Amino acid sequence: MTIFKKIWAGYAVLLFLMLMLVSLPVLLVFMAFTPGERALRNNIFYLHHIFTPLFLTLVGIRLKVEGREKLDPKQSYVIVGNHRSALDFIVHAHAFPGVFRFLAKQELQKIPVFGWVVKKMCLTVDRSSAMSRARSVVALKENLANGWSIFIYPEGSRNKSDDLLGPFYDGAFRIAIQTKAPLAVETIVNMSKIASGYGLRPGTVRIVWDEPIPTGGMTAADIPALKERVEKMMLGRLV
Repeated sequence: MTIFKKIWAGYAVLLFLMLMLVSLPVLLVFMAFTPGERALRNNIFYLHHIFTPLFLTLVGIRLKVEGREKLDPKQSYVIVGNHRSALDFIVHAHAFPGVFRFLAKQELQKIPVFGWVVKKMCLTVDRSSAMSRARSVVALKENLANGWSIFIYPEGSRNKSDDLLGPFYDGAFRIAIQTKAPLAVETIVNMSKIASGYGLRPGTVRIVWDEPIPTGGMTAADIPALKERVEKMMLGRLV
């Protein structure tokens, strides 16, 4: 099974890059023939709801999404989710009933083909640079004000420990409170059974949305309690 999972993971990587390369003309057409932000929304919709389900189907992965009806597609959210595998960003993208922009690590821009997409579609941050972090906060606030939902991993990076969740950083919660955006909580329940380390196998991934948390009236003093509340919600789904 371990050898099969490594072979299947290799197939998935090659398939992803091939589909991304084939998709570049589509993305460029949207950019050429539609106005700026509309082109961006069209491209992200294509990636989240056309590219992603095609890729998942071809690698034998089915999504079982629970609680999606709790979300309003017209509402801007700060979205948080757990991060266990390299496949999470695809799963998170398709599970949301609309479009959003990821806050992504700047290093992802170095990946062939995919890096160009990250640069154009995501908000990026260089975590080693205080100036980059400050600029990303400004960009996050501007995007939320313009009607975008923003996805931020509260763990910061992929959780490679044996713990169900890694430590949460303040960033996502601070942005939600400062912009008064509701906090949408998404938990991938069983990813470790599908993707682990460098292995992957076909199967069904279960994703659960909890009721969004209003942040109006909260202040910075509420960040620790809000983090703890979200952590308990996710852990309640993972145990």
